[in-house]
Amino acid sequence: MPLLTPSRDVQRPAAAGAAAPAIELVNVSRRFVTPEGKAMTALRDFDMVVGQGEFACVVGPTGCGKSTTLNLVTGLARPSAGEVRVMGQPVGGVDPGVGFVFQTDALFPWRSVLDNVAAGPLYRGVPRKEAYEKARDWIARVHLAKFEQHYPHQLSGGMRKRVALAQTFINEPKILLMDEPFSALDVQTRTLMQDELLALWSGTGASVVFVTHDLEEAVALADKVYVLTAGPATVKTVFNVDLPRPRVMSEIRYDQHFVEVCKVIWDALREEVQIGQQRTMDSGH
Repeated sequence: MPLLTPSRDVQRPAAAGAAAPAIELVNVSRRFVTPEGKAMTALRDFDMVVGQGEFACVVGPTGCGKSTTLNLVTGLARPSAGEVRVMGQPVGGVDPGVGFVFQTDALFPWRSVLDNVAAGPLYRGVPRKEAYEKARDWIARVHLAKFEQHYPHQLSGGMRKRVALAQTFINEPKILLMDEPFSALDVQTRTLMQDELLALWSGTGASVVFVTHDLEEAVALADKVYVLTAGPATVKTVFNVDLPRPRVMSEIRYDQHFVEVCKVIWDALREEVQIGQQRTMDSGH
């Protein structure tokens, strides 16, 4: 069984000489006003710690504030209370060391695969020759070397997602934030993309926060799974996933320990999902 920590991560100061956590959210709340003028609270008393090189997944009911968590780390949103720190420093704006992979493709439709992947280094001031050499290397790593001159509309959904991964990893992010990146893919392609992600990530040392509605995906990928309450979200429980690495997605789902871990986490998640569904029915939406 995985180790179940109390209701949220315990905030501990880093020991002298020890590396600071990659990401810390300390007693964070996030409130905003809806277009209808109503005050809403997305996060409440929210704590999270992601160590350097750690892969964390976040699961919770629909609309509970999972994506808001990522926006706070990127600096695109600011906390109403509490503090968000990246590499030990308060977040004061968009950090170039943070990469983001969205649910929908963020590719330039008028650019080829090669030009899309090279765009990041060029924007960061890398000389053109070096940028395109790096782009070709990353395109080869995601097995699209024969498609360098294709345009996004000429690629399948899985191929576009591979381009998006190359587009992100080429910038060597210290932190990688992923918001349901594979949810639009069919089951077979999704499994392949999960393996691709783990292979690319394993040699980088990057810290990952991966938001998903798919509990099996979370357990298969993560070192640690955060279960959020129905909105306003706070951390209900944190599970350390002790499945060995490297992991092969098509095989790990049949491991008995994997099944047991999923069941334990689902027992914690199910109540929150039911609360969220009941709220939806009560609101008439």
